[in-house]
Amino acid sequence: MCGIIGYVGGSENVGEILIEGLKRLEYRGYDSAGIAILKNGGIVWEKTPGKIRQLEEKIKDRDMSGNTGIAHTRWATHGEPNRQNAHPHFDCTGDIALIHNGIIENYQTIKKSLAAENHEFVTETDTEVLVHLIEKYYDGNSIEDAVQKALKLVEGTYGILVISAKEPGKIVGARNGSPVVVGIGDGEYFIASDVAAILKHTRQVIYLEDQQMIVATKDNFVTKTIEDEQVEHEIQEVDWDLEMIEKGGFPHFMLKEIFEQPETIMNAMRGRLIPGTGDAKLGGLEMTPDQLRETRRIVLIGCGTSWHAALIGEYMIEEHARIPVEVEYASEFRYRNPVMEDGTLVFAISQSGETVDTLAALREAEKRGVLSMGICNVVGSTIARESQGGVYIHAGPEIGVASTKAFTSQITVLNLLSLMIGRMRHISSSEGQDIVRAMLELPALVTNILESNEAIEKIARQYYKHNNFLYLGRGPNYPVALEGALKLKEISYVHAEGYPAAEMKHGPIALIDENMPVVFICPKDNAYQKIVGNLNEVKARKGKIIAITNEGNKEVIDMADHVIFIPRTLDFLYPILAVIPLQLLAYHIAVLRGCDVDQPRNLAKSVTVE
Repeated sequence: MCGIIGYVGGSENVGEILIEGLKRLEYRGYDSAGIAILKNGGIVWEKTPGKIRQLEEKIKDRDMSGNTGIAHTRWATHGEPNRQNAHPHFDCTGDIALIHNGIIENYQTIKKSLAAENHEFVTETDTEVLVHLIEKYYDGNSIEDAVQKALKLVEGTYGILVISAKEPGKIVGARNGSPVVVGIGDGEYFIASDVAAILKHTRQVIYLEDQQMIVATKDNFVTKTIEDEQVEHEIQEVDWDLEMIEKGGFPHFMLKEIFEQPETIMNAMRGRLIPGTGDAKLGGLEMTPDQLRETRRIVLIGCGTSWHAALIGEYMIEEHARIPVEVEYASEFRYRNPVMEDGTLVFAISQSGETVDTLAALREAEKRGVLSMGICNVVGSTIARESQGGVYIHAGPEIGVASTKAFTSQITVLNLLSLMIGRMRHISSSEGQDIVRAMLELPALVTNILESNEAIEKIARQYYKHNNFLYLGRGPNYPVALEGALKLKEISYVHAEGYPAAEMKHGPIALIDENMPVVFICPKDNAYQKIVGNLNEVKARKGKIIAITNEGNKEVIDMADHVIFIPRTLDFLYPILAVIPLQLLAYHIAVLRGCDVDQPRNLAKSVTVE
């Protein structure tokens, strides 16, 4: 959500370090930015609505040197995105500066109490209340003690960094529900919400857990709990390169990530398929074969694109493993009383591993005593650390806000899971070998589809001015329709709906006329003749049809206005191929409409607040 970065160390170029770090966090989504630096016994600061380049413009003629500072990109929750509400926020004296990612839920109560003690507030934010609460407890000698006392009183989520003009050369950070990573350099420390902000400077990192804080100077750092118990952290090494978060010659991160999918799909499978026996292995689950055989029910939990991947996983697992599967919105799961009986296995699916609703759902499942696993992309993320086991999808950093490569990698991992359990239950070695061969062919098939990029752009040119789209699919391709519609909504701001094709007659058909583009996902599977009927119904009502179907299917040419052919594969693998043209279609429509593809309005890459 919001991005935070702080630096303390021997370099005097803190302003440059912080601005550079903010730029690495731009993909998270934001509407304002700010910076604060300890200098000459005071705090030099600036903040502004808009992009980081506007912040740079404001400080270009100012001396922003120093060796300690903090900076922030804000995604507005409390108060509109203007200069006043942008971070950092200050206490009454102007000696304490604070940046914050999260929501303080009881801020109104605290604000009334502080106002009665003559604290003056100048913003509409919940964050300002926290810095005034720290001021209340600050004696001028130990900013960390004041932070501890304040945090014991707040309810909600936070990833914060605090500096005080009275204690130069020190930063205090803390987290609860919002990620904080500490980069360890040579006589310097970097504290951020995302490793991307610090990767240029160090690969050595530690991750704070909830209710933990860090106190850092250029000479050392200490981590402890809010209750003042010192804790030790294992130093981890980041295993991806700075080049992986660069555009690499592509105009947008989203397009780069779409074209990375042949590699990322292979990475998700690498070392996990056994062609000789038709098996899959997922060692990270840390479950015995007996535990997997005894599983009576699987619950897949996610939000947004991850929820769509879970829906596809439901089809695959039930087909191959013959285990009942339920798919839950994480945001709904955590607020009801779900049935979690013995034999239930829960998978929390999240690209970032920090999605607040998914993390809360995972914790709820664990509280009820069932086995709870994670499927995520970011190594060291909270879900990866807190789950009892799980699977990394190995897609590499995904910078574009609209998820693409993570989606196909999630489906790939769910395929591996369904094959692994299926081989223990119902799938023969021969059938398993067929599945393994088909999966290993996927990267080359995706490469083949990407060669249609220019043809898909031409289709986009005919439809980019339309403001409504309908996406239809059946079986495991119904979630693909949902995902295609979501991609268009996210980055093009075009209203789009995904539906099961059979449900079209139960309402959506009323929308169809000559101005309604309808995208059909129609492979030649066991539901093909039914979806041909849907195609004819749309054609009879003069709807504009864009069809995605198997190579060689000439029948669809006579019914559709445009046909995008993709290679043949096994029916349950088709979603991985079918979604690629939908990603490209959404991308090109967004570009033609002049939208900010990588940072669409109102969206953030990782949703860490409710």
